[in-house]
Amino acid sequence: MKNLLSTKEVAQLLDVNEKMVYGLIAEKGLPATKVTGKWLFPKHLVEQWIENSTQNFPSPTSPLPPYHGLLIVAGSDDPLLERTLNLFNKTFPKHLAVYGNVGSFGGLKAMNNNLCHMASSHLIQAEDGDYNFQFAEEELSAPPAVINFCFREQGLILAKGNPLNIRSVADLGRKEIRAVNRPLTTGTRLLFDQHLEKAGVAAETMVGYGNEVHRHLDVGLEVLSGRADVGPAIRAVAGILELDFLPLGRERFDLLISRERFFDKGVQQFLGLLHDATFSRQAEALTGYDVSQAGRTIYPSDPENR
Repeated sequence: MKNLLSTKEVAQLLDVNEKMVYGLIAEKGLPATKVTGKWLFPKHLVEQWIENSTQNFPSPTSPLPPYHGLLIVAGSDDPLLERTLNLFNKTFPKHLAVYGNVGSFGGLKAMNNNLCHMASSHLIQAEDGDYNFQFAEEELSAPPAVINFCFREQGLILAKGNPLNIRSVADLGRKEIRAVNRPLTTGTRLLFDQHLEKAGVAAETMVGYGNEVHRHLDVGLEVLSGRADVGPAIRAVAGILELDFLPLGRERFDLLISRERFFDKGVQQFLGLLHDATFSRQAEALTGYDVSQAGRTIYPSDPENR
């Protein structure tokens, strides 16, 4: 994969010898994987690690201006979130909500650079199975407020009738199966890679593993068209396109909001919609969503709900 660096390449990037790289893994948390039996380094995570280790980081030169009717949301893709943004624009015609589909990591980076009011994220923590807190701590200069948007089902989108009889992630190691994937900046990709590693499937041998599309719906369209046999996405897409679905688990999907923007009028209006009956009906019209906790503060006031 072009996005994975070797030990030698990381050593050259950091201007250290290769032996020191191993020490940085153990002592400084340099991001690395041994999924192929040798150390490999996801380039975007190495770059984040370098950025997070920077001292005396300058303040943003172009901060987000005071709220004047434009609500900016950036981060993870979700069909229900898109419908809720449309609901916001319909309900509050003097305001405008816009969305940047940049993945969960991209949303946190946009928030750190003061480019958005809210970041949507569902990054699973390998250590404890919780979501978002560890990544927010690493990416953001100050803890954000964390509000639940929904719980949803993640899994694999399959052709209707599952003609290739794909029953588990381990089956993706079969050479005849063509995959489609999500970008490295997404929580879905992070989860997919974790499941591949647990199943012992070598990602670099999968046909189509490097074929990345930007939305959950695009994964479904690739499978529906026959260009791919399988791809990671949420159950809602399978329901929309009437495709088969192999569940991998239930996840928490949150909205992260910086403390200084939390009480902006547009932010509060958007959060208010999560308690509206129209929002609940939108969720019920899709499959794989649980919005019973939508709008509830996960952090800081409800740590037991984490």
